[in-house]
Amino acid sequence: MNQGKTVFSQLMDFLPWYPFDCAVRRYRGDYRIKSFSCHDQLLCMLFGQLSFRDSLRDIVICLQAQQPKLYHMGIRGPVTRSTFADANETRDWRMYAEFAMALIAEARPLYQDHEFHIHLDQIVYALDSTTIDLALSLFPWATFRTTKAAIKLHTLLDVRGSLPVFLNITEGTVHDVTLLDTLPLEPGAIYVMDRGYIDFDRLYRIHGHKATFVIRAKSNLQFRRQYSHAIDKTTGLRCDQTVRLTGFYVAKDYPEPLRRVKYYDQATKRWFVFLSNNFDLDALTIAQLYKQRWQIELFFKWIKQHLKIKGFYGTSQNAVNTQIWIAMCAYVLVAIIKKRLQLDISLYNMLQILSVNLFEKIPLYQLFSPSGYENNEGDTHNQLFLFNL
Repeated sequence: MNQGKTVFSQLMDFLPWYPFDCAVRRYRGDYRIKSFSCHDQLLCMLFGQLSFRDSLRDIVICLQAQQPKLYHMGIRGPVTRSTFADANETRDWRMYAEFAMALIAEARPLYQDHEFHIHLDQIVYALDSTTIDLALSLFPWATFRTTKAAIKLHTLLDVRGSLPVFLNITEGTVHDVTLLDTLPLEPGAIYVMDRGYIDFDRLYRIHGHKATFVIRAKSNLQFRRQYSHAIDKTTGLRCDQTVRLTGFYVAKDYPEPLRRVKYYDQATKRWFVFLSNNFDLDALTIAQLYKQRWQIELFFKWIKQHLKIKGFYGTSQNAVNTQIWIAMCAYVLVAIIKKRLQLDISLYNMLQILSVNLFEKIPLYQLFSPSGYENNEGDTHNQLFLFNL
């Protein structure tokens, strides 16, 4: 009989617990808590994410059914639905946000050499947001429309590795462009955005921090061409210009010259016009950088399909933020394990395998090996077949 650790315990061994303990002390998460600590809450929520549980009741029933194993999984306190719900409602979500950022800081060096379609030394970020619809009767604080509630998940994604490096959860009415006011800027980095982020005063702030932006221009842009540069039209490029803005207010907001690149995408039969403050990269690279923005759309689609961030375990703002940040912890944790164990399977496959093996006592390297998740049983000739084709 295997006396080793459960799969869930092995997963938790990859978590850096010191940053989490520091965050708990900073926000006094365990103040006057006699049982079911923040450590227990985190483990239970991670179990819910990794096993695709739909509600707190589902999580509690599953964990109580495996009561003898909970202590060895790291869950010390009794797991009850009322205590669990109170913890999500009252304990500061910022603890889990800080812990998620600590996990991301650990994961990013692992993906520095991740395959990237454009050969660049600079870090490339994609910035966008996604809306998560909610029921107005259950989430009245999440203002969006008169008949519907929603929140927005504003995300800055490191395209190399698809890791979120900055996250902000707001009400659905908050405009995307306001995120540029709080966005941490890195000198030398490239920020790729859609035209919803056009605000030349805020873009000039990016320019002032010695960073590069690539953004899709609006059709009503007022500008004056200063120079036209040579291009190869067989690549889809139509023009590469140095321009200055001519609108009364925008010219004050952004007094420096800009680069305007026009591109025709043969695959989609669409025209694109890009603005950038980078005059060193070639025009085709500017167009290719904008194509990399699609990575953040895939990221949003993936987390909505495979993480519990659309159906929530609680209805308060604190409970919603807690669940989303812990979902990010689960995503980054699986990404770290994939690199640490040098696995050649997708994150989706990893989650599916983990979801049905969390209580098993199988070494992780064996669980994810081809023989661990493929059926290698030979033909049993004595077995009768239900259908003979």
